[in-house]
Amino acid sequence: MEFGIFHEFLSAGTGSQNESFAQSFAQIEAAEQWGLDIVWVAEIHMNPTRCLSSAPLTLASAIAARTRRIAIGTAVQVLPLGHPLRLAEETATIDQISGGRLVFGVGRSAFPRSYNAYGIPYEESQDRFAESLEIIKKAWTEPVTSHRGRYWSFDNFTLVPRPVRQPHPPIRIAASQPDTYAAIGRLGYPLLSAMRASPMEDLPANVAAYREAWREAGHPGRGEAYLQVPVYVAESREAAEAEARDGLLRFATYRADLMRGPLTYDAALRQKGIVGTPDTVAVRIAELRDTAGIDGISAEINIGSLLTHDQVMRSLRLYCQAVMPRFKQIATSAEHSVNEETPCSTAPIAF
Repeated sequence: MEFGIFHEFLSAGTGSQNESFAQSFAQIEAAEQWGLDIVWVAEIHMNPTRCLSSAPLTLASAIAARTRRIAIGTAVQVLPLGHPLRLAEETATIDQISGGRLVFGVGRSAFPRSYNAYGIPYEESQDRFAESLEIIKKAWTEPVTSHRGRYWSFDNFTLVPRPVRQPHPPIRIAASQPDTYAAIGRLGYPLLSAMRASPMEDLPANVAAYREAWREAGHPGRGEAYLQVPVYVAESREAAEAEARDGLLRFATYRADLMRGPLTYDAALRQKGIVGTPDTVAVRIAELRDTAGIDGISAEINIGSLLTHDQVMRSLRLYCQAVMPRFKQIATSAEHSVNEETPCSTAPIAF
């Protein structure tokens, strides 16, 4: 299994935004030292009480310069909000700086706020996403490319620099709603699933729908599925649940419109996060691996952006040193790695 962390670059417990950036980079550097596979960087705009990661490619470049081994993912780059040729250039540059460590996680976001601020109708997000991803892949792979589309048109574009990874950096697509899972499966892309839009009890059925659509479309293999979920690990269950409480409840109510009735903390622990000792966290991850068939997990390590730096570091150390090795010990040489080539579809995007 692949083990990663997801970062929003904010802790409400810091005295300044500058301190939040410094602590976030320290956490990522520790994650590399402790053997983590990948760090994922958010893209969230105009939400100063939650996230400072509004420019994920800039952050990814800074991470690439600070690290040597860990893979660097975007979770997710919101394609409709940027120009696809500029995104192709910047991602290829990061792939060069990192020595081929970029994993391009993409989506169109379930939050219309950013679209409103950028003056882009959210109703266009699906078509803009599809066209943008098509252009980025063409720019990455074709010596000279031209395009005539609904939103962008250009002639004879040559990408400089080229990505290190060939034919291009791995792509994963985020699922935000249940019907998106099957759409991504039909397209033949690896799946990123987060716990904001649906409870964990829905995950096995959602991933099964993704893989069924994958098979029906005739793609080889079974389709890779990765889970992004809040994780907090402490030496005792009591400490873990007490320290994670406020952050998990805040996380679970980011999308009040998607909540299924009143949310208790016990329900949040069951459906929105993985909280406990190294033993109980490992058992829960193993259950999700076995019931949903996930290929990797990305821990949101500062749940609700309310944990202190010390709390994040203690939890991160246990996650890397006391949970992850239990799964790595049984890994085989055939298991997927972000440093291997990941084939993906060239089919047009439509979901």
